[in-house]
Amino acid sequence: MNPYALKARTPRTRETLTRRASIARMLQAATAVAGGSMLAACGGGSDAAAPADALVYTAGLDTPFPIPASERGLQTVVAEPYFQVSPNGLQLEGASFDRQGNLLFVDVFGGTIFKLTPGKQLSTIYPANALGSAGIAIHKDGRIFVAGLGNFKDTGSIFFMNPDGTGLTTVVPASAGYLPDDLVFDKNGGFYFTDFRGDTNDRIGGVHYVAPDMQTITPILTDMAIANGVCLSPDGSVLWATELAAGQLRKVELSGPTTIAPFGTATPYYFNGFAPDSMRSDRDGNVYVAMYSQGRVLVFNENGIAIGQILLPKRDSGHNMRSTSVGFFPDSNEFVILTNDGPNGEGSWIFKSQGFAKGTVLYSHQ
Repeated sequence: MNPYALKARTPRTRETLTRRASIARMLQAATAVAGGSMLAACGGGSDAAAPADALVYTAGLDTPFPIPASERGLQTVVAEPYFQVSPNGLQLEGASFDRQGNLLFVDVFGGTIFKLTPGKQLSTIYPANALGSAGIAIHKDGRIFVAGLGNFKDTGSIFFMNPDGTGLTTVVPASAGYLPDDLVFDKNGGFYFTDFRGDTNDRIGGVHYVAPDMQTITPILTDMAIANGVCLSPDGSVLWATELAAGQLRKVELSGPTTIAPFGTATPYYFNGFAPDSMRSDRDGNVYVAMYSQGRVLVFNENGIAIGQILLPKRDSGHNMRSTSVGFFPDSNEFVILTNDGPNGEGSWIFKSQGFAKGTVLYSHQ
């Protein structure tokens, strides 16, 4: 029998506990009286104090998206401003760096594809269009591959163009029936893309693989509620994807480009609130997920355990919340975060922060 349990039954212990409880009650009463007196002295009156059984907003809870309790203890840093793209709330996405160090990205709703030089000179590679550009992956020959959501219903496609925006060529046509949102090349020159279709009542989205011949499409993950971000581990053996509507982080161990290893699928993390967006990995195998509508990026280790987060400036006041995409500077642990403020006045921004390790070497730089 537990010796501590025996000791707790002795009369002396019960008497001690009763005396301590009485003292605690007296202290609580004294504190309440003192608090009421202070409020009265300040003109608030004792009735201004919140009832003992009422819920109150404590620090950090009176924001649009409070940090969930399970994530408040994570190592946390705040990103710094890097470049304002527009005073308007453009839906920026698809952060990718080419071999010259230029940052390429898109405006989803306008379709424009932008280029920002290392000297922060902004230009347009491809003008506004109806293709619904959402994700970018760069081939090692320099071609820019773009996942396009089209009208978000039935005109989604994947196409590529030359670095100067010429020679637009369709790879996955709208007739294929997908809504491509993001894509990533593997070491063989094929690529995985997410299908943005479906919802929690109709899970028809997924992740698919386009072979290097750009002809064969193979499903990898199915039954997903709006598949969104996708990335690979540094050695390409693990595929990661986010499920926007279901709020899930999906992990797939691969034994080949289109073959899932035995017992190789898992859902290591369920997100709080809306919603996991695009993602990138670093050379330690960590995964960085932009949290749309939360103004932050969550970082997970190679096993899908949350280990850190990056907050965007002014998120506590409800600004810069639409964080969509992460992109590592070449051969660096620094990365950019794309976001916009919608109609709230802060426009569309690129912020910068540092990760645990240098970014994974993508196919564009191999």
